[in-house]
Amino acid sequence: MKELIPAEAIENNIYLIRGQKVLLDWDLALLYQVPTRRLKEQVKRNIERFPVDFMFQLTWSELDRLLKSRMNSCSRTQFATLKRGENIKYLPYAFTEQGVSMLSSVLRSKRAIRVNIAIMRAFVQIRHFLTTHKALAHKLKELEGRVGKHDEQITAIFEAIRQLMEPPESPKKRIGFEV
Repeated sequence: MKELIPAEAIENNIYLIRGQKVLLDWDLALLYQVPTRRLKEQVKRNIERFPVDFMFQLTWSELDRLLKSRMNSCSRTQFATLKRGENIKYLPYAFTEQGVSMLSSVLRSKRAIRVNIAIMRAFVQIRHFLTTHKALAHKLKELEGRVGKHDEQITAIFEAIRQLMEPPESPKKRIGFEV
């Protein structure tokens, strides 16, 4: 099956907010090809399906930090600017992996189902990368510990060699009478 959405496009829209990996409502709306307003409508109609650990609304300060980091990480041509007279009136919703999964039951189009499958695969890929990364970091730390011990031993060997290479001190004066 041909990929509907490249995994990189989804992964680039996953943010870490409040210690959770989330997708924002406007990014999801783009992926599902529905207006953000429509997505929010469906969520509000089925709000009992979205507990706090599935979805939460950003604060203005979180949104401000997110927009600043987004502007810094994107080139000017990639960052979509608002049209004249438009501004952000409502705070966006952030959906966790479970919340995105629940969206497939709320948005019942075939595209929504296929997009959700692609998003779930992206989350799994990120989780796999993070576990691999943690294992790699642990191995590196272990290796540094070994090298650190060896460095101390190597330094001690060099110090001993330097001491052996030093010329002997000037001959000591003999005590007593000289003839």
